[in-house]
Amino acid sequence: MSSVFTRIIEGELPARFVWQDEQCVAFLSAGPLATGHTLVVPREEVDQWVDAEPDLVAHLTRVAQAIGRVQVREFGARRAGLMVAGYEIPHLHLHVWPSDSMADYDMDQVDDSPEPAEMDRAAAKIRAGLREDGHSAHVPED
Repeated sequence: MSSVFTRIIEGELPARFVWQDEQCVAFLSAGPLATGHTLVVPREEVDQWVDAEPDLVAHLTRVAQAIGRVQVREFGARRAGLMVAGYEIPHLHLHVWPSDSMADYDMDQVDDSPEPAEMDRAAAKIRAGLREDGHSAHVPED
């Protein structure tokens, strides 16, 4: 059975994509820790990050780093948080979000009902920032 992320990648479920390439996609989290919280997900269904090929993990990290730079700049955060958890969905994914303190790493603080308009604005900011940083080839249209 396909994971929910595979269904998103294949267009069966909606998402606010900010990055797409041959190896991975990135889209806003439906349960964000902060405005702009993004998930970087490989197209390949891999359950745990320790089972992924090292080159894939390196690629996901490079994409997360590019997104994190934009989040810090566009959302005025002190840092970009990065976490690989993987308990909730059995498909490798990296969480990247604007962060100002360790309190921002508490997964019990997710917003289960984010405002759609705020999500749209956040996705547009991230896409614009990625384009500004030279990643236009991987940024989908708004």
